Amino acid sequence: MKNIFRTFFSHVITIIKEEWHAVLIIIIASSIQAFAVNYFTLHYRFPDMGVAGIAVLTNYMFGISPNWVILTGNILLVIWAWRDLNVRFLALTLTAIITFSTMLSIFALYPLPLPDDKFMATVITGLMKGAAAGLMFNVGGSGGGTDIIAVALRRRYGIEVGRFSIFINMFILALSIGVIGLEAVVYGAVGLYVNGITVDSITRSFDRRKQAIIITNIPDEVSKFINSYGKGVTRLEGRGGYTGQTRPVLITLLEPRHVVLLKRFLKEHDEKAFVSICDASEVLGRGFKSWRSL
Repeated sequence: MKNIFRTFFSHVITIIKEEWHAVLIIIIASSIQAFAVNYFTLHYRFPDMGVAGIAVLTNYMFGISPNWVILTGNILLVIWAWRDLNVRFLALTLTAIITFSTMLSIFALYPLPLPDDKFMATVITGLMKGAAAGLMFNVGGSGGGTDIIAVALRRRYGIEVGRFSIFINMFILALSIGVIGLEAVVYGAVGLYVNGITVDSITRSFDRRKQAIIITNIPDEVSKFINSYGKGVTRLEGRGGYTGQTRPVLITLLEPRHVVLLKRFLKEHDEKAFVSICDASEVLGRGFKSWRSL
């Protein structure tokens, strides 16, 4: 058993060294989450989700420091689930857990003047937490808590992650009514909704690209133009359904700003070109989102 844990932590340290850019994003995102929990969730006595939701409830009821509950609960979950999850995910998640607990303790030492408007506060909370979670998901990590449970249960028993998370968080919100009152729970629910919308927007925006299918008389020139922006092009041989003429077909994935430049280039050099452009909601592979982030 000691050798297993030694090997596991050796892999964790290696991943953290090799993927410093992902680790940096995790640290920044976890700090943002800690800021939101300390200065908004706890200050206004809002509810929260998952392990953090249980931690803030114990703080409201018994005065227990939430960072200790979050740290202890998440580490126990990591130990429980580590056999079911890939080492990279756990390494980034452990980094997030430790950073969150550390920054929560630091922020608690420095009070800030905050607005009296609870609705504005809950929207700000949802935006900050959602942005942080979206950043972590995009590099293949998480903030821990019910994310660990949900992914492990999906691997073991095929339980849907989204459905499981909804049930857990609804249960925590129901418990919160008796502790902080219905009004605070409603504000918290608004914040959770904003959180979810922000997470979806962040994750989609990072992966979204424009797929362009180009039929042109100057395929070599167009390919070189696209390559000049560091983008790859796949060339296929197509045949016109009416004329039967063989024509090269170019397929590429571009950022929106590059699509504008491509259209300008074709307008100047081949006005008879045919171009079809559509959204690609997720792109996996070299030069885009890494398979290791899944």
